[in-house]
Amino acid sequence: MATIRDVAKAANVSISTISHVINETRYVSPDTRERVLAAMKQLNYQHNRVASSLRNRKTYTIGVLLPNSANPYFAEILAGIEAACFEQDYHIIMGNANDDPEREQSYLKVLLSRQVDGILLISTGAFDDSIHLLRENKTPAVMVDRSTELAAVDEIFTDNQGGGRLATAHLLALGHRRIGCVTGPSFLTPSATRVQGYRDAFAAAGIVPDGSWIVTGDFQHESGYHAARKLLALENRPTAIFACNDLMAIGAVAALQDAGLRVPGDVSVIGYDNIPLASYYNPRLTTIAQPARELGYLAVERLFERFDDPDVPARNDMLPVALVERDSCKPLG
Repeated sequence: MATIRDVAKAANVSISTISHVINETRYVSPDTRERVLAAMKQLNYQHNRVASSLRNRKTYTIGVLLPNSANPYFAEILAGIEAACFEQDYHIIMGNANDDPEREQSYLKVLLSRQVDGILLISTGAFDDSIHLLRENKTPAVMVDRSTELAAVDEIFTDNQGGGRLATAHLLALGHRRIGCVTGPSFLTPSATRVQGYRDAFAAAGIVPDGSWIVTGDFQHESGYHAARKLLALENRPTAIFACNDLMAIGAVAALQDAGLRVPGDVSVIGYDNIPLASYYNPRLTTIAQPARELGYLAVERLFERFDDPDVPARNDMLPVALVERDSCKPLG
């Protein structure tokens, strides 16, 4: 088995230069770096990550905590995270909080005990406790898909308020005035700000929405189904429904169809997230697309920037969203 000395001899450089190339601990000219990498490949040199971890106090692992791994949207974010980590030769350890704040805290403690180099957190809503724990352990972290309005941590999220406004404005432009809104838990910023966008669109149109048109769900199929049933029971039922994620939109469509209504013939439905299933469901779902994979990829980049400069002020980055028109909405009348 080739040693680091063999690589140094083949590349005609010092052992310390080989170490700097592997661990990226000092600038090495592009030509020298290419020569070292070529020698490593030629000799089939396998870097000893365990020994390197002991020397550099790095584990080359990142902890990733998801609120619910069954949600396809979070799976898309995870795909972006994995792609970015693979490029950097990092591994991930994932935990699933299953929408339970106590479980989130438990998993955070497990990840910290594994001495991960950093953590990407999509919180269940237990922001204060999680951030306190991370700061107490001096572990670099990025809050993903959430905005806490706290200055203590880097955050990367999407324009949820703009997305809620865009979805509702689309239905208003189609002539709908009675528009139901199936929202997620109010303590989660994506949910609360999407509802604010819903209200913004009505305000811009000079319309005051009825409070009964807003029904709370939990971002799962079943809650979308039951929320739609509540909306159908209203005396002046909505002609359109904005569901604050695609899973609840799919549940709402099922409830409408079970009630003998056509989508979009009788009721239009728009979702949020643009999960892969949205383009294959019947009817194909009109939705607000979030750049989920990009969100995950950029979160890793932000974390690596934090590794390089731990003292730089925390950053908040917001990515844009877009309307994707398919078959589940149509003009009123």
